[in-house]
Amino acid sequence: MLSKSEPLAEGTVILADDQFAGRGQQGNTWISQAGLNLTFSIYLRPSFLSIVHQFQLNTAVSIGIVNALKRYVSEGIRIKWPNDIYFHNHKIGGVLIENTISSGNLRSSIIGIGVNVNQREFSSSLLEKASSLGRILHADVDLSELLDRICHSIEGQYLRLKAGKSKDQLKEYLENLYQFGKACNYKSDNMIFEGYIAGVSEEGKLLVDHGGQQRSYGFKEIEFLDNN
Repeated sequence: MLSKSEPLAEGTVILADDQFAGRGQQGNTWISQAGLNLTFSIYLRPSFLSIVHQFQLNTAVSIGIVNALKRYVSEGIRIKWPNDIYFHNHKIGGVLIENTISSGNLRSSIIGIGVNVNQREFSSSLLEKASSLGRILHADVDLSELLDRICHSIEGQYLRLKAGKSKDQLKEYLENLYQFGKACNYKSDNMIFEGYIAGVSEEGKLLVDHGGQQRSYGFKEIEFLDNN
């Protein structure tokens, strides 16, 4: 657990060897086999970002992870909105960002990241939904090397964000977005419909076109259905 009383240096990384009750968006859980995967947190102080623009941090972190993973897998790595990491239709990673706010700006952020790396076996309930670098590559990946690459890639994107490159990063985020611009099935308010992702709003809401109209959805307001 990160200390709330003692200040941490920005960029501090806390690595967990075993995570069995990790949290995802809206209370979802993340289960990781000990010693086989990466579960870690990065502490940042993005005080240059207002609350309205906090999704820009999510964008930068997601791009950083994807770019690092593309060093290992050149095709098929995508960001599933808002910040899950997918290989085709299988989840291989996820991000949870917890922010503290001060005077309308972000004071500090804890970036929790989980990546399935060398775990090859999953429960029957997860096998059709989850995968790992090891399963994709049919080989183990050096965890220390991967951690270093992810952290350096996120650092580079964080510096770009500080330099005012958020519009470029949003474009890159959309270029790597799962199902972007593709006609797929979704569910919202118990209604199933076909639509396509048209973009992401400044506040981080998903913009979906269907029935000739574009609508915006927040976390848990829309469900991605199996489009295999």
